[in-house]
Amino acid sequence: MPTTRRIQYHQYGGPEVLRLEDFEPRQLGADDVLVRVCAAAANPMDFGIRSGRMKMVTGRSFPRGLGYDFAGVVEAIGENVTRLRVGDEVLGAASMKDSGAFGDVVVAGQAGVVHKPAGLPFDAAATLPIAAGTAYQALFRVGSLQPGESVFVHASLGAVGRSAVQIASTHGATVAGSCRPRSEPEARELGVDPIVDFDFDPTALNRRFDVVLDTAGTLPIKKARRMLARGGRIVSVKPSPANMLRSGLPGPFHVVIGKFVTADLEAVARAAGDGHLRLPIAQTVPLAQAIPALTQLEHNGFAKRGKLVIVPG
Repeated sequence: MPTTRRIQYHQYGGPEVLRLEDFEPRQLGADDVLVRVCAAAANPMDFGIRSGRMKMVTGRSFPRGLGYDFAGVVEAIGENVTRLRVGDEVLGAASMKDSGAFGDVVVAGQAGVVHKPAGLPFDAAATLPIAAGTAYQALFRVGSLQPGESVFVHASLGAVGRSAVQIASTHGATVAGSCRPRSEPEARELGVDPIVDFDFDPTALNRRFDVVLDTAGTLPIKKARRMLARGGRIVSVKPSPANMLRSGLPGPFHVVIGKFVTADLEAVARAAGDGHLRLPIAQTVPLAQAIPALTQLEHNGFAKRGKLVIVPG
């Protein structure tokens, strides 16, 4: 297999540890696929993992590749892979231990890779797996959202929040949410109603929602409880120690622990292919210029205006 390039690091640390280097993709396991990357997208978790916050999971074996979300074309498959074929256009996410989407090729387990809808551009497809996949699991696998129910999405214009708004609306739920005051017109265009700012008084929203989804990890639990209808569910996408403890206690609070479920990612891909799900792209850069762009993004914070997408070049 020819040597290829990827953004990787040889120790945990800040963005200064990143290098664009040649690397040898690992040998495929029986359930793996090798994908030629046509587009990859950045997520906040990329920086946290590179800094070492998840080293108990990711380990101390280096070099490590950066990036998880990707879209591309299958180049090789493991012996157990029957759902995908060489030449298929796909979208997906690498596992936390593998990573490496910011490169010419990436190895990923087949559970986290699905067919890309034919009319969906590679760059749009690459923005979806983690953000939209998390939103889908939060709403349905954890929140048990049903058609006709009402959901409140805290931070409704972040990548997970925006995905949740569109997915919930497509499934027949009514959606309210929070965002910054200057962004209200954008939230209204997505169908969010009513809209409140982040520092809102929950009195007017008492007991109105079947699902309260906190996509930022900043919604006070007392506010969430005030808004919850009888039999409602509070769902957070932030698995902090406090949230994990609270989730283990009797009551309506639950935490999303993201995992690869092929059917969920297929549902996300279908929604995008049907035109019901899109995440904005703020910047597109070639791989050779990606490290400065990633560094700037980390220093400035993830803007609500869209994703950073990395393409070949």
